[in-house]
Amino acid sequence: MTASITDTTGIPIRGAVARQRSGVGAWFRRHAASLGWLLPVLAVTVVVQSWNMSGTPQRIDDEGTYTAQAWAITHLGEITHYTYWYDHPPLGWIQIAGYTSLTGAFARYPFAVEAGREAMVFFAAVSSILLFVLARRLGAGRATAAVAGLVFALSPLALQYHRTVYIDNVATPWLLAAFVLVLSRRQQLAGFAGAAACLGIAVLSKETYLLALPFLIWIAVRRADRSTRRYTLSVAGAVLAVIGGGYLLLAAVKGELLPGTGRVSLFEGITYQLGSRAASGSVFDAGSLANEAAAQWWALDPVFIVLGSAAAFVGLFLRRVRPIAAMLVFLLLMMFRPNGYLPVPYVIMLIPFAALLVAYTAERAVLAVLGRLRGTSGTDARAVVRRGLGTTWAVVTSAALLVALPLWGTQLRGFVLGNLDLPMQQAEQWVGDNVPKSSRLLVDDAMWVDLVQDGFARNNVIWYYKLDTDAAVERQSPNGWKDSDYVVTTDSMRTGGNSSSDIRQAIENSTTVAAFGTGNQRVDVRRIHAEGSTAAEAAITRATDLRKTMGTELASNPALFADEGTKSQFRAGQVDSRAMIALGQVLADGFVEVDRFTPVSGETGQPFRRVVLEAPGNAEASRVEATLDAMASGFRPDSVERDGSRLTVVYAPADPTTTATSAS
Repeated sequence: MTASITDTTGIPIRGAVARQRSGVGAWFRRHAASLGWLLPVLAVTVVVQSWNMSGTPQRIDDEGTYTAQAWAITHLGEITHYTYWYDHPPLGWIQIAGYTSLTGAFARYPFAVEAGREAMVFFAAVSSILLFVLARRLGAGRATAAVAGLVFALSPLALQYHRTVYIDNVATPWLLAAFVLVLSRRQQLAGFAGAAACLGIAVLSKETYLLALPFLIWIAVRRADRSTRRYTLSVAGAVLAVIGGGYLLLAAVKGELLPGTGRVSLFEGITYQLGSRAASGSVFDAGSLANEAAAQWWALDPVFIVLGSAAAFVGLFLRRVRPIAAMLVFLLLMMFRPNGYLPVPYVIMLIPFAALLVAYTAERAVLAVLGRLRGTSGTDARAVVRRGLGTTWAVVTSAALLVALPLWGTQLRGFVLGNLDLPMQQAEQWVGDNVPKSSRLLVDDAMWVDLVQDGFARNNVIWYYKLDTDAAVERQSPNGWKDSDYVVTTDSMRTGGNSSSDIRQAIENSTTVAAFGTGNQRVDVRRIHAEGSTAAEAAITRATDLRKTMGTELASNPALFADEGTKSQFRAGQVDSRAMIALGQVLADGFVEVDRFTPVSGETGQPFRRVVLEAPGNAEASRVEATLDAMASGFRPDSVERDGSRLTVVYAPADPTTTATSAS
């Protein structure tokens, strides 16, 4: 007989491996049907979430902040890229940093936020799995659980915010895991402790998820065995307290638990979030921040909002999902509290539970119509009423589905085909190509990492929000906005920057040198004029008048071959003065033909700094190229591309308040 191989404890290894394989195989056989429903939903979630994630939606300031904070952990060894002031617990972006570090995501994309969005795909996939499991633990059928996952994945409202780098998306799988564990059928102590741990991590990822605590307690109390209820709930409470205490300990170790002179504190961060933060107004008040947030949600998916809200109220009458339905109703009512703050990503916490209740209540309605639920069979009045209510809700859900499908199709096409982020990409490219690396920039945080990696000094790339709110930045900018050279404005800055006097003045005392996109997607690169807008406008007018004079003289030069439209561009002062001085030098020694001027991408309305000219032959083209190369440094082109006798000459952008008048 052959002896079996044993480990150091004497246990046969071959047998242990066989039992392990048998256990894995048994698990797959037991869950094969569920996997058959779950895996396609998971694939849809990942594909839809990741397809064109870099194009739509346009990057915004908040996701730039969370991405930059994650980048700071992995690249700078710091918890944030600026002073950490306890506005949010850090565990959310720590997890993003962990994902990007393990997968090398930052190295795979030209724009850092794309790495953060890849992390969002991962968290959405985990949430999809947990939502399926939660639905099954609540007694939903496999098809129903799959439908909940599809609504979670495909609703335009969900897709918009799941793609965006919000720490709410990081907290969501932990909250779902907490509900899954608190519903555990076996090993209740471990399940309750695990639920408490998951809730703690969710709250330290995004503090608003603490609102789910009463409803988890409700489920725990309802499901706990009476003989051990006090013990299991006490252990769960202790686990939650220990995890929450870790955040307090972090602040205490850093000496930042309580306010003090010249330092931030956890106490101030909490009071800011709970009390001193400016209210967002009423949802019903046109023009308020709360109204704008709700309007964004409504524009994306009004059907899901109405059906999900209605399903929450219907769910109050279904015992199994009553705590979750009550939580969703509570979260909806929180939106209408007076003098509260309603953050735009608040809806993320509601989406998975709304999707679950839409699917679950629809299943219950169908089962009621078929008489397969307790109390719905027979001909007594109560059964007839219940079947009637089920029929009504089934019809409502079906009608909503018929309305939603074409709306979703239109929205989803935009998500997979549109490139709303193109203006920001173009603006970043323009800044990288044309702004001196020694310049000081005020930017949307979505650009911060990219510009630092492009060679701009970290202290010279300033997230606009920090200009007058971070003491360290204020020390670096004693003159406020006047110490910066450029401001790159986005929709986030144009709306959120209004609260900052420095940012408002920087925009008011600057002129556009490049612009990309239109409407809310518009991104402007603006040159800041420390002397003020009045003096800058006067200087720009003088510079334009000088170009008109120079252009009129050049247009009358007999050696210049150009059509009348091109000559009118010279006379209107629309051509860069350096280009005109260089052309004067070239025309002194021979003839040259100049094409109609066209702007560099993004520079419509700016002086033309790109000149396309044709020399009489290759020899003359060589002479022109040599003449241009011999110009003084301030008048030498940034680039000269030659194709036979044709030359394309490009100058670096110039300060719009100045005009070069002499090459000597």
